[in-house]
Amino acid sequence: MSEARSTRTRTPRAEADDVATADRAATADRAAAADRSATAKSSETTGESDRETCPECGGRTRVEGAERVCGDCGLVVEADRIDHGPEWRSFDDDDTNPKRTGAPLTRSRHDRGLSTEIGRSTKVKGRKRRRLARMRTQHNRAQISTKRDRNKVYAYTEIRRLTGVLELPDSVRDTACSLFDSAQEESLLRGRSLEGFAAACVYVACRTADVARTVGEVCDEAKASEDEHQAAFDAMNRELGLPIAPAGPSEYLPRFASDLGCDPAVERRAGELADRAVEEGIANGRNPVGVAAACLYTAARELDAECTQQEAAAVADVTPVTVRRTYVDLTEE
Repeated sequence: MSEARSTRTRTPRAEADDVATADRAATADRAAAADRSATAKSSETTGESDRETCPECGGRTRVEGAERVCGDCGLVVEADRIDHGPEWRSFDDDDTNPKRTGAPLTRSRHDRGLSTEIGRSTKVKGRKRRRLARMRTQHNRAQISTKRDRNKVYAYTEIRRLTGVLELPDSVRDTACSLFDSAQEESLLRGRSLEGFAAACVYVACRTADVARTVGEVCDEAKASEDEHQAAFDAMNRELGLPIAPAGPSEYLPRFASDLGCDPAVERRAGELADRAVEEGIANGRNPVGVAAACLYTAARELDAECTQQEAAAVADVTPVTVRRTYVDLTEE
């Protein structure tokens, strides 16, 4: 007995229904894909707001250490979060420009501090150490290619040494280096001493910054003599037109009073005497350092403070006779 085979056929209407069903399914798939794309875009634009909402219960999340936790259900939404902020760290006490990009630019170096250096290590031995020494020598030679740069490096080194020994601020150091640049651009170095120009630049920078330093104090620590310093100072003053006025005795009073341990009342009275010496012409033609020491001694005598002529003269690096002569002129009626 043979099996009965089904001879069922599909009508055109059924085929049309199948095509319509397939079209509806494709349309639904496209709509779902569009919804997912819109959801992804909205999540990207509002990522922060989505992170603040729990995906399970919809509660608000809070940050605890490196984790973001839901406050309602306790779900850990994020762990080991990625910091998308700037990649820098502050190694200084202040918060100004904490970028980890090396030392700042400075006027106290011929290349503004932009050059690199090949360091030294005690772990390197033998042939590699000798090779690094040769590389370091060639690297240093390549940094200083001209005689102009060589002179600038030597002068800047002397200026940094002087400002360090004299305990001067960095602003004075940078001003002195700028003065040396101006002198070099005007071709004032020919036939004169580099050490003299370094000392003169430091002295002029102190004068412009109202920092009391005498020529003798600068030349005592410098590698130049007072004649070399004077030649460089005269050349800069003549060609550059330095904006400095003659030093007055009042500029040296705070430092001398601090060295002598005088009271504030004595220092104030000495300031009044210094102004009077300038107004009446007593300080004309005299060393302002000696006039300042004489004013402090006179003020100490008037206020019964302990200060001798020898002590005042020693602080100012003058003789007691210089202090005595100005004291006599100040006490004359």
